[in-house]
Amino acid sequence: MATIKEIAELAGVSRGTVDRVLNNRGSVNPRTARKILEIAQALDYKPNKAGIVLAAQKKNLKIGVILFDTGNPFFDDVLEGVNRKSRELGGYNCSVLVSRVGFDLEAQLRAMDEMVSQGVNGIVLSPYNDPLICDKINELNAREIPVITTNTDIENSSRLAYVGCNFYRSGETAAGLMHLIAGDEVYAGIVTGSSKVLCHTDRIAGFRDRIQSHYPGIRIVDTIENSDDEFESYDRTLRLLKEHPEINGLYFAAGGVYGGCRAVLAAGRKDITIISCDKVSTTREMVLQGVIAATICQQPLIQGTKPLDLMFSCLTTGEKPEKEYHYTTVDIRIRENI
Repeated sequence: MATIKEIAELAGVSRGTVDRVLNNRGSVNPRTARKILEIAQALDYKPNKAGIVLAAQKKNLKIGVILFDTGNPFFDDVLEGVNRKSRELGGYNCSVLVSRVGFDLEAQLRAMDEMVSQGVNGIVLSPYNDPLICDKINELNAREIPVITTNTDIENSSRLAYVGCNFYRSGETAAGLMHLIAGDEVYAGIVTGSSKVLCHTDRIAGFRDRIQSHYPGIRIVDTIENSDDEFESYDRTLRLLKEHPEINGLYFAAGGVYGGCRAVLAAGRKDITIISCDKVSTTREMVLQGVIAATICQQPLIQGTKPLDLMFSCLTTGEKPEKEYHYTTVDIRIRENI
């Protein structure tokens, strides 16, 4: 690999001059600068990433993190990952600012603006799926404030990368589990968080499409939303079961799993096959009790650490992530392995 010293010798200049050209520091004669860049390109010069990261200590970088706050304990696990990585980045004089908002468009837009007002160099975001959020991401990108999405994605935006589950595949997996466990004749209800969160709608799309293509014996009766709230989930799930007594399968495509399971128990419906998401403590309890047949997990700690790792690398080296999608494992847990 070429070095600054080799480039300097070939260009007939000092190493300091090469350093100024390659790192855009100070003025250099345009003809000399062009010569240096041509030599660097010919030698396939790559900057020393360790040196760049050390230089980042002088930049006082700030990264903003905006996560949902709906009462769903899953995001507490994501936040734990954020905090772990934040402590590590603190050693490089990089601070991490955290904000949490509900499924609220205006609140998320305000949180993004507040992060910018605090001078963040980049934002890690669990986006509310709305064109105005997409526009804001594009606006920030134009201002050289990159955005990486985590846990849930947003379409048609200039965000750099996404870290999280392949939710469509997760929904397909739920359909397969429902078929394997409940059998050929299933009347399924879907309980989701919000139609304005892409990961929730992607799970449902995967579930529906797989049923349509492979499992005609599963019929989807109704879909309800619970805002990831346990109390709302209890009330709406109980109402769903009263309105549709034929339901013998439930797919929880988001949070509010515990409240929904309590409704199933209150209705005395031990015959219902339940497939859920994640393994927060209350969901784990329901799996161990045999109320939930299987739950599909998505590695929340990685969703907290990985996007910060990618963002820090981008801000310090100037290089975008090597790939756009960084999928976590679709991890199936049952009573025997939870």
